[in-house]
Amino acid sequence: MAETSLPAPAASTPSKRQRSRREQPSGSSREYRHRNQAVHIPDGYMAVGRLIGAHGLTGELRVELHTDFPERFAPGATVLVGEGLRSYAIVGAREHKGMILLVLVGVTDRTAAEELRGEWLFIPETAAMPLPEGNFWVHDIIGLAVVDETGLSLGRVTDVLQTGANDVYIIAPTATVNQGKELLIPATAEVVQRVDVAGRTMTIRLIPGLVDE
Repeated sequence: MAETSLPAPAASTPSKRQRSRREQPSGSSREYRHRNQAVHIPDGYMAVGRLIGAHGLTGELRVELHTDFPERFAPGATVLVGEGLRSYAIVGAREHKGMILLVLVGVTDRTAAEELRGEWLFIPETAAMPLPEGNFWVHDIIGLAVVDETGLSLGRVTDVLQTGANDVYIIAPTATVNQGKELLIPATAEVVQRVDVAGRTMTIRLIPGLVDE
């Protein structure tokens, strides 16, 4: 999942409290998985939500968010629905129980809304939101090769846990590291020394307790 429309610096130094942000971009080499099912995302587009059913009788749609930027669903914006990328203008949007309720042009009753159940919502990669300094896209972090300060290969990032204090990077280790058990790396400046998105590497400092002897 590479959001290729965002220019990534050759090397970034993380802030004291790194955060990773979500939007799910295209790229066959980085397949997006949702509940253990592969989601096909057309080249050049990002998935930002999934329609999970109708709300009420007037055509409102419940949207399961797959973006950290719900403001992109503001009235007047356009979303692309399904792999056919059918364009719909948004005429109404409101928050509801952790989801967004959308009203789309031409979807005026419950029957029409239910016909869209299960479809994914896409936007062009070029519409990616800018990130604050010290933030990274989750999909840019996943897949990075991880090395220590001496250059020793430790493994590869397989997932990001977003916690209240700081993100935690899950590392699938090389066979000789940590007795083959996954590593949990806190995304703090003390540990993460360098993130090179373009070079697909992350350099970390092995502080006591990170690796089993």
